[in-house]
Amino acid sequence: MKHNFNYVDGPPADCQYWPGYRRRTNLQTPGKDKVMTRYILRRLIAMPFLVRGIVTPSFLLTSVTKGDPLTAIVSDRQLNNPEVVAAAKAKWGLDRSLPERYVIYVGNLLTGDMGTSFITRRPVAQDVLYRLPATMELVIAAMAVGATIGISLGVLAAYFRNTVIDHAARVFALFGSSIPVFWLGLALLYVFSVQWGILPGPGRLAARATPPPMVTGFMTIDTLLAGDFRQFLDAVWHLILPAFVLGWAVAGTISRLVRANMLEVLSRDFILTARAKGAGEFRVVIRHALRNTLVPTLTVIGYSFAYLLTGAVLTETIFSWPGMGSYAVDAARGLDFPAIIGVTIVGGVIFLVTNLLTDIAYVVANPRVRLE
Repeated sequence: MKHNFNYVDGPPADCQYWPGYRRRTNLQTPGKDKVMTRYILRRLIAMPFLVRGIVTPSFLLTSVTKGDPLTAIVSDRQLNNPEVVAAAKAKWGLDRSLPERYVIYVGNLLTGDMGTSFITRRPVAQDVLYRLPATMELVIAAMAVGATIGISLGVLAAYFRNTVIDHAARVFALFGSSIPVFWLGLALLYVFSVQWGILPGPGRLAARATPPPMVTGFMTIDTLLAGDFRQFLDAVWHLILPAFVLGWAVAGTISRLVRANMLEVLSRDFILTARAKGAGEFRVVIRHALRNTLVPTLTVIGYSFAYLLTGAVLTETIFSWPGMGSYAVDAARGLDFPAIIGVTIVGGVIFLVTNLLTDIAYVVANPRVRLE
């Protein structure tokens, strides 16, 4: 098969990415930025309607549940007092009809008001803004660990196919996908914190440490902004175990996906062409092969990030991490309906935004992808 190596004419047909071709492609398509802008605007315009599709079933499900939210509002001794119960219902709007409460809630939501928590007695939006950075810090660290380990093992397993490295990587991926998060978290916490004392226990800082002033909500950043490097190291040490536990779950999935795609790409003709032209193995594997597997890998990374943000309940519970997961558990236990709906809305918005960013990353990774 004869290939044309002229970048102006384009890369081989079976190659999604060819070094040097992207720059020419962008120069030849001056309207690409406008297409991207229109696509983003369309997605942003559609997002409020999608959010409403999340709000409506969430509100209805919390309203028809058999649990009585008054148990979270009124003490047990006063539940038999009709006057106290009536006053509580009037204060929290529970005496209104379901359609009326829904209209009032949606109207308040348009102004950024997600209601007041039955448990904390604070606005749900305020609780979310306080809890979300802790979860974001944990998930970003976990995705960095999971993506680094998963991509590295996937590349090594594909390059050293059917060797000890390949078998070890597949065993690691199997364990990462099958071991329950709560079991792994408890086991690592017992070994590294209780038995060996290498890493600290639960929490974001030491028990007697005074947290720095909250600026970003990210403990590692806030400690640096406060100029306390020792506390910064303490925050990093507390982040290692939960980030590894949460990241290992996605590392196995990413590793298997990268391995499968790398095996397919390494057998294509343009890889043989690159080697025939004298390209080094590192350049062939990383710049030619790996970059042509980025699109499916970005899909897994994007959805894994959104999944971890809303699914880090067990990890946050085990490591006493004051994030969205533990907030959702407390809200569910206490029948805190405003908090439950607020967490659901935030989780849905995170999925929508992550999906949009993943689509944009497709175009950056592969110039041939067209947004419609």
